[in-house]
Amino acid sequence: MCVRDAHGVVRCQKDPELRSIHNRAFLVTPDGMPLVWALKHAGHVESDRVYGPDLMLSVFETGRSKGLRHFLYGATAKTLEQLQARLIAKCPEARIVGSYAPPFRELSPQEETDVAERINRSGADIIWVGLSSPKQEFWMARMRDRLDASVLIGVGAAFDFHAGLKRQAPRVIQRSGFEWAFRLLCEPRRLWRRYALVVPTFISLTAFQRLGLREFPIEDAVSGSGASRQRL
Repeated sequence: MCVRDAHGVVRCQKDPELRSIHNRAFLVTPDGMPLVWALKHAGHVESDRVYGPDLMLSVFETGRSKGLRHFLYGATAKTLEQLQARLIAKCPEARIVGSYAPPFRELSPQEETDVAERINRSGADIIWVGLSSPKQEFWMARMRDRLDASVLIGVGAAFDFHAGLKRQAPRVIQRSGFEWAFRLLCEPRRLWRRYALVVPTFISLTAFQRLGLREFPIEDAVSGSGASRQRL
């Protein structure tokens, strides 16, 4: 499951492999108001944002009564320790059956095998993946067939937000469509290049689509399952 923002949609235009990963995914959801507005304009009037951190908390809360088992993959060991403590504080009956902080490099084939075995031994139903995008999407696509869990969900910065390491934008800013500006102010050195590309490119893509100049509309990227929707 890919929780997708405008940055990911823009990346997919230039990266055929990443585009293919999204089009094969079980579910791709709109994480960002610009995508929601594009969907509404295309006739999907009931569309709304699926915000990664909110989705994570909602599934943890709902899963308590069902005994869902969660595995956390990504970030650092310290972040995972804080994340688990805060999640348990919010959802005391949640079952976190394991976690793994991968090194800041590509895993070797043997390391990937060891990780897959570790996750499968945990009996996890849901694997939460908190890597940067598109790294997390490539990892989920590469590992999907080797893991027994029912679903892998990429939630990016949700790990840092719920661990208390990064500040979330106030709800009013989240709904305004300017969350990117808030995050840019918080992390200018890391994010300025991303948003310098994403913001004008997404606006251009949306304008071209409305003029009927794009073959594959944006709404195909964030609706339905990979088995039933058109290509991005």
